[in-house]
Formats: sequence, C-alpha cells, structure tokens
Amino acid sequence: MMPAAAATAAIAAPAAAAAPSAAPQAGGGQRSRQRAWEAECIARIEADFSRSADTHLIPMALPGYPGIDVYFKDESSHPTGSLKHRLARSLFLYALSNGWLREGAPVIEASSGSTAVSEAYFARLLGLPFVAVVPSSTSPEKIAAIEFHGGCCHFVDRACDLHAASVLLARESGGHFMDQFVYAERATDWRANNNIAESIFRQMQLEPHPVPEWIVCSPGTGGTSATLGRYVRYRRHSTRILCADPETSVFFDYYQGVQQGCPDADLALAEGSRIEGIGRPQVERSFVAHCVDAMVKVPDALSLAAMRHVSRVLGRRVGGSTGTNFVGLLCAAQRMAAEGRQGSIVSILCDSGERYARSYYDAAWYERNRIDIAEADRQLARFLDGAPVASVLRQASASA
Repeated sequence: MMPAAAATAAIAAPAAAAAPSAAPQAGGGQRSRQRAWEAECIARIEADFSRSADTHLIPMALPGYPGIDVYFKDESSHPTGSLKHRLARSLFLYALSNGWLREGAPVIEASSGSTAVSEAYFARLLGLPFVAVVPSSTSPEKIAAIEFHGGCCHFVDRACDLHAASVLLARESGGHFMDQFVYAERATDWRANNNIAESIFRQMQLEPHPVPEWIVCSPGTGGTSATLGRYVRYRRHSTRILCADPETSVFFDYYQGVQQGCPDADLALAEGSRIEGIGRPQVERSFVAHCVDAMVKVPDALSLAAMRHVSRVLGRRVGGSTGTNFVGLLCAAQRMAAEGRQGSIVSILCDSGERYARSYYDAAWYERNRIDIAEADRQLARFLDGAPVASVLRQASASA
C-alpha cells in the first residue's frame, strides 16, 4: 500500500494552489485569472468531445428468443476504453463549473479502475496531477492504463476505505477529491447533450423496435441508471430500466428495502466486488433507486460465464460487468417471452476484456477464487435454451 505521504509527494502542488474547500480567492485579478483558466479548461474538454465520434450500437443474436432483438452499446470504443469516459468528462465539467478545480492542484478519485483511467486522461488534458485511490486487487492492466495517462495510484486493501483515503490525500495535497460516488448522478445532463440515453434512442430510430422494452445496466456509482431512468421518463418512453447487481454489493438489498418501504442507507460490506467496476460495499448517494424499475442480483460465476459467451459471439473479449449485464438482459428477455411480447432490449458493453487478461481470462485466477468454470458455462447454456434464469437470481421490482 502506498503511504498517504508518498502519494502526496508524488503529486505535490504549487504552494499557492488552494484546496477546493478553501475560502474564495481575494482580489479581482486572481478571480479573473481563475475564471480565464476555467474557461480554457472547459474549451479543451469541449474540443476533445468534438473530436470523438459516438460509440457503436451492436446487434447480437439471441436465437432462443425469436421476436426479441438485442443490442449492446459498445462503450469500450471511447478514447479511454470504457463507459466511464462519459462520466469523467461530466465530472470535470461539473467541477470546473462549480469553481472546485485550481490550476496546478491535484485531482483525487476513489475508483476500482476504469473511472480513474478516464479521469487521468482528462487531468492530463488540463495539465493537472492525478491520483487514483484504488483497491489493491485492481487489475494490473488498469493500473498500467492509469499510469499511461499520467496518473499515479494509491492502493488500499479494503474497498470500504477508498473514500477516507481519498479525503485524506485531497486534504494533505491541497487538491480536489472528485468523489464520483456522490456526484455521478448530478454531473451528467440527463435531458440531452449526447448522454448515453439520448445516444441509444437516436441510434435505435431505424430499428424494427425503436423504443426498447428494457435497457439493462449494472450499478457502479449509480450514475448511468439515474441518467437512463430520468431520460426515459422525461421523454415519456415506456422503456423500463433493469439493474443487474453483482454478488458482493449492497445495491440490490438497498433497492429491495426501498420497494418494501424500509430502506437502509447504512448497509455495508467489508469486501468489494470481484466484478470490477460495478457493485459497492456501501450505499452510494448517486444510486437513485426510484429511477430503476427492476433489479436482479447475479452470482459472479454466472456473470463470468456470460462474459465468456458474449466474447465468443462478438469475436472479441469483453469485461466482467458486460457479463453481468447479459444475465440481466437474459432475465428481461425471458420475462418478455413469458408475457408473449416482442420488442428490443439494449444493454451496455462497458469495457474491453483486454483489461482482465490476468484475471477473468486467466485459468489460475478462477482456481484462486474457487470458481468452477465448466459448471457455470453449463448453467448459462441451460438458461440460453430457455431454463428460467430467475431460478438462481434474487429479483426485485418497483411497486406498481
């Protein structure tokens, strides 16, 4: 574990750099220079956005479910390789617009990896030092990607310690803790501005069923499910949002409590999720339960079997969270089939499997984690043939 003092030294900011929580800068000259710097930074981010094309919407065959069309929104094609590129851009614009960033002062983020990769990219774009506070179990490929984009890593052994370590680093370095788990749901413009929801519906316009019956995602911060849920309501679509939560996470239990009228915001686990990028050991403020129509809790072994299946069908490796999404998608398809409904389902391909070459695509990792690959693959095959996937999932739906 990298000591806080070492991480602070690695990102030492100029003495004049003020922490975001410090008193407002005195003097019109200083304020004018700060506003000019903020304007320049926002212009750089907007120019970077203009250079980027939208991500692809990929159809995927689901032979056992005729009349149900399935699509994956491929977020791995962003410049930093994951869905979190959108979030990082929004978080930086939000922080700049709030006056929280200072020239030369470091940016700190608590992340399981992908958000940190994307934030390192934007920090370097703005010339700011960046430190990612990550679990010690984070894949080596993600750590290398953070460092490639100019960031450095501070490791913690327990996922539940990420927030406290980030607060400490920000205070000691005079930097800003971005805090994706608080600000993800509010930093994104959910009404328009090419958010992921608007992009999905625009790309679906010429498909046989342009308004999806379901959109399936998995909660990490909760920002994506909030954006999707708000957008479909705002645009008056009938689309429902299903969240697939991994095995080690509190989101499902919190959601179930909300639906039963007894939410417990203090739910906590000591360990983090084995499916990197999704699931949390504590309830995060960015997870808005009322934006979600249904949730399922997916065993890790089944998520990873689904990951391998999607990789074979698409001809390229995808990450574990995409597997979790696919199980949720299969659950939605089975529900539609049981109701005699046809239509479309859209889910998210969150990131590339190349980031997990030494974990999810390494047989030794499965042995260390005591996951029976063969049995999980057989189980998924039965579900693809029509056996009810709900038999191994916990499920909850919003009240009518």
